[in-house]
Amino acid sequence: MSKQAADHHRRAAEDHTQAANQHQEAAKRYDAGEHEKGAHHAQNARGHQENATQHANEAAKAHANEHGKK
Repeated sequence: MSKQAADHHRRAAEDHTQAANQHQEAAKRYDAGEHEKGAHHAQNARGHQENATQHANEAAKAHANEHGKK
């Protein structure tokens, strides 16, 4: 696997982890009745999920380029 693809996979994994943490924090806040704080954490989770998807797409492109399939 190319270094570029591996880096994008690593970054996607990190963003997925951050998204999961934000989702957990959002759930805690909603359970505590802190809906505004819960919404904030949910929005942060969404951003991390979008970043993870972008990195996964870039990893796929790097794999394709590595194998000559543009």
